[in-house]
Amino acid sequence: MGKDAPPRWDRRMQQRLARGEAAALGELYDRFASLVHSQAHRVLDDDAAADQVTREVFGYVWENPDAYDPKQGSMRSWVARLTHSQAVHRLREHERAAAAESGGSAEDLEQKVRRASVAARADYIVTSMPAPLRAALELAYFQRRDYRQTAADLGVTEDEARRRLRLGLQLLATANTRVRDGSSPPGPGRRR
Repeated sequence: MGKDAPPRWDRRMQQRLARGEAAALGELYDRFASLVHSQAHRVLDDDAAADQVTREVFGYVWENPDAYDPKQGSMRSWVARLTHSQAVHRLREHERAAAAESGGSAEDLEQKVRRASVAARADYIVTSMPAPLRAALELAYFQRRDYRQTAADLGVTEDEARRRLRLGLQLLATANTRVRDGSSPPGPGRRR
């Protein structure tokens, strides 16, 4: 994914959406649809359900552009939070229905939702982190490089490689803590 849009772009996009500019929705969709779909798919593990969540999220953004608050973060982060919230809501509905049929417990449901939320948050963190951090983590994790090999592959000092790996891992560690706090914004299908 690319870098987050500058706040000025976010404010202008919100204003264009509030005026009802269909082209603004198209531009927003082009920019964030892959993020929304991949995050929803990570939670739901179902293409059709991820497609539906994608439609719901962009529908919500179109109908509620004033719900975005630039003081709370970038539009990209807002759209990601909406996606996460809607995907988790849909997962809970699906799992509740499945649990009612099979006699599963509410605790099992919440544990499954928590695992899916952590995984989706970790995916979002990795795709949102700066390219140098992401490259270092990918070398260390997927290619099983230690910090020395990572430094050589990236053409940086060993200290810099360690710093990138440490910071990347610290960011990833927040995936679990952010989900445990239980906060989720209102989104498609829910009201405060």
